[in-house]
This record gives sequence, C-alpha cells and structure tokens, in this order.
Amino acid sequence: MSDNLTLADKVFNELTTAIVRGELSPGTRLSEQTLVERYGGSRAPMREAIQKLESRNLVVRVPHAGARVVSLSLSELRDIYEVRVELESMACRLAAQRMTDSEIDELRRLLAEHEASIAAEQGQSYYQKAGDLDFHYRIIKGSNNSRLHQMLCGELYHLVRMYRYQTSTSNKRPQLALQEHQRIVEAIAARDAELAELLMRRHIQASLTNLETRLAEEEGQQ
Repeated sequence: MSDNLTLADKVFNELTTAIVRGELSPGTRLSEQTLVERYGGSRAPMREAIQKLESRNLVVRVPHAGARVVSLSLSELRDIYEVRVELESMACRLAAQRMTDSEIDELRRLLAEHEASIAAEQGQSYYQKAGDLDFHYRIIKGSNNSRLHQMLCGELYHLVRMYRYQTSTSNKRPQLALQEHQRIVEAIAARDAELAELLMRRHIQASLTNLETRLAEEEGQQ
C-alpha cells in the first residue's frame, strides 16, 4: 500500500475489483466487522469504503439486512443499456472525428495488451481495468465532449463495468468482443464516423443480448 493510499482506499479498490469481476456476487452482504477481520484496522475505514462503493452504485443499503452488492433486475439493466448504446455510439462517432493519430495508435497498443491478457486467461474472460486501461473509457475520452464523459464515466461507470465483465466470460465472447473492438478502432482510424457509430451500437447490443441469455440461464438453474 503506497503512502498516499489510505486503508479505506485500499479496501475500496480491492472490493471494486472483486465486485466487477464477480468474485463478490450480486446480493453478497458486506459487513464492517468481516472487513476488519480481513484487512485489519478499525471499523471506520471499512465504513468509509462501503460508503464509497454506495456512491459508485456498486453497493446498496437494504433495510434490516445492511450493505449488499448491487443486484439489478433485467428491466433495470435494459434501461441502462438503452441509455448506454445511444450515448456510447455518439461518443464513438465523435471520437472518429476528433481523436488524434497518436491517440488512435495508443488505442491499438491497448488492444494488443488486451489480446495478451485474454490469451493468458485461456480465452475465458476479457477483464479491463478502469480508466485509461479500459477501451470504452478511451473512446469516451476521445470524443472530447466533457458532458458525455461526465454522463458515461460518472455514477454508472463501474456498474456498467460490472455487467460488461459478466458478458465477457461466456463461451467465445472474449475473442468476439476483442474483434469488435479492433473493427471499431479501424473505423475510427479511417475517420469513418458513421461506421464507427454503427459498430459500437452493434457491439453494445450484442453485449446486452449475451447478458440477457446468461441471466435467463442462471434463472433456469435456480
């Protein structure tokens, strides 16, 4: 832990990753005492970490049950994806018009790193760290539209990451998602804004379809 990182920050970062990767499944209870036993320290930094997770919409307070990892209904997910597909497609169109050549080169390098990461996972998952290591974040940033950035990378960002990761662990989806990302970058590099927008729209819609199938399968197993 670096000198600048408090215990609350460390716990928050580790729990965010665990939630996004599904290691802490939706509905899992987060107890301050359990976290103290795991990380040490006192209850105060654990409370702070949980509050930060609440502010990121990754944790909700359930009456008489405490803090739990968020669990969205299919209807709620569709609502989020409907907004996401419109706004991210727009961001992708703007990125094709506004990203510099060096930023596009950085996108290609990022996807090369992602390809290596997928190979290391034997093609079973496609995990992207937050911020500049996240393909979608880079596209949104490349739109050079601060309002779009605020809307897509604000309160819903980590929640979307959580469900994006779930869709990436299905059979063959990691490789397909990477190929879709690569085609989007090529459209951006060609300055074909209309194609870039269409490819992003199809990519996000494919993710939603995959997520719906996965959730239906999980429901059927219960």
